[in-house]
Amino acid sequence: MVFQSPFRLDPQTETKCDWVGYSTVAINHVIDFKEKKQEIVKPISPSELFPSLPIVQGKSKPIKIVTRLTLVVSDPSHCNVLRSTSTNIRLYDIIAVFPKTEKLFHVACTNLDVDLICINVTEKLPFYFRRPPVNMAIDRGVYFELLYTPAIKDSTMRRYTISNALSLMQICKGKNIIISSAAERPLELRGPYDVANLGLLFGLSESDAKAAISTNCRAVLLHGETRKTAFGVVYTKKTPRASEEEGVLPVCKKAKTEV
Repeated sequence: MVFQSPFRLDPQTETKCDWVGYSTVAINHVIDFKEKKQEIVKPISPSELFPSLPIVQGKSKPIKIVTRLTLVVSDPSHCNVLRSTSTNIRLYDIIAVFPKTEKLFHVACTNLDVDLICINVTEKLPFYFRRPPVNMAIDRGVYFELLYTPAIKDSTMRRYTISNALSLMQICKGKNIIISSAAERPLELRGPYDVANLGLLFGLSESDAKAAISTNCRAVLLHGETRKTAFGVVYTKKTPRASEEEGVLPVCKKAKTEV
């Protein structure tokens, strides 16, 4: 779940984020170099927004808030910010880029050190997605982001959202996709199951739609940790063991049985 920078988290909004089923949210700071020359500032600390965090329902830990920086690039020179050694960039948990042209989309997929590539869903894309750069981004562990808020605001943007999403799905086959809100008001939030159903309209399978709001989002955070540390992140996961009731005995009991 991603909130745009004008979004203010008040106690009512905190409760709604917790109530709809989210355990992690991101505060998004957008920089558009086309509007005016902007400097990358330090991310806002969650403690500056509210004194205490709500407890996630069903868990004994508070909701987690991460920071995100989105750069809207319309010229190749705008990408130089990502190549610089700015200390403020390293303070953000997630780095996203919003390319406006096909050339910049190709550069973002193949060269830029980012975690997310934003897909325009509010208007018709000025270019077609091509398989080589998209596959390169997938191999590099970069994810593509689709927003659902424009689709629930306006019928025209809903048509563009579905059309652009389907064009992307034809190339990436549902891989490395996340769906977020970019909400600026609490009423624009939707629960995880509602967002997963919207993913079906975007051309995702049921399993890919669930991954787009869960495991893929976690992978983006891990990719951001790898980018910040410049080494890597080890993620361990327990594998379920076959139970004896299913007819599979442990090795020690097999030995006793054979004797």
